[in-house]
Amino acid sequence: MTMSMGKTGRRVLGLAVIGIALAAGGVAFAEVGQPRPWEMTLQQSASPIMDNIEWFHTFLLWIIGSITVLVSALLIWVMVKFNSKSNPVPSRTTHNTLIEVIWTIVPVMILVGIAIPSFRLLFEQTTIPKADLTVKATGKQWYWTYNYPDNGKIEFDSLLAADKKPRLLAVDNELVVPVNKIVRVQVTGADVIHAFTVPAFGIKIDAIPGRLNETWFKATKTGMFYGQCSELCGKDHAFMPIAVRVVSDQEFTAWIEEAKKKFASSGTDSYAVAQAEQR
Repeated sequence: MTMSMGKTGRRVLGLAVIGIALAAGGVAFAEVGQPRPWEMTLQQSASPIMDNIEWFHTFLLWIIGSITVLVSALLIWVMVKFNSKSNPVPSRTTHNTLIEVIWTIVPVMILVGIAIPSFRLLFEQTTIPKADLTVKATGKQWYWTYNYPDNGKIEFDSLLAADKKPRLLAVDNELVVPVNKIVRVQVTGADVIHAFTVPAFGIKIDAIPGRLNETWFKATKTGMFYGQCSELCGKDHAFMPIAVRVVSDQEFTAWIEEAKKKFASSGTDSYAVAQAEQR
């Protein structure tokens, strides 16, 4: 028995060490704006909306955890105190007014406590403040086309770049936006339903053909931030990434001037051109 317990203890210790090593490895590979190995939490926030989503997620986790612990404790208490051995003569009580009032009122209070911050967050997500920049994202099979209506005729396609990292997230032409500015994103679809999603910004909205949806974000950090189409849209759904490059105001101004020359809207579909070149 002693040997068996010793082996069990060593196995548990070994699994714990492996778990710690994997967690440490995940932290070592952690990068802002993209998923990381063995990630179990939300991506690191880079916008006020995502800050509030993280807070609400943690708030709900505490409530759910507390309810789970309470119910588990009550079940254990009932099993110990009211089993046939401890209580050979069962009680014939069928009603208890106080308990019935408590288990009716408390859940209602919990739901109200959840509803208030939930509605506040929903209102913040759907109410678009005065925008500093508007961009339009059009989902196509299977890439994105971006347009900058506030900055002249700038339009370009953004396709998966197989020769760049991170794998399945890097693109040839990123969506470029300035830091600490309110960006309104108009989203639509050209063929089927897609979904424009960037986890670090806390945005996810469907791109529906014939309909113009809107969302917004305010990036608080510079760098690269990645997302993917989150609506099953066909055979290459898994190869339709979103890459957003957040830069300073000066860098954005310089990029706009360069983009006006490089991506001047001429009605040319760069995806079709790329397909033709491959042939």
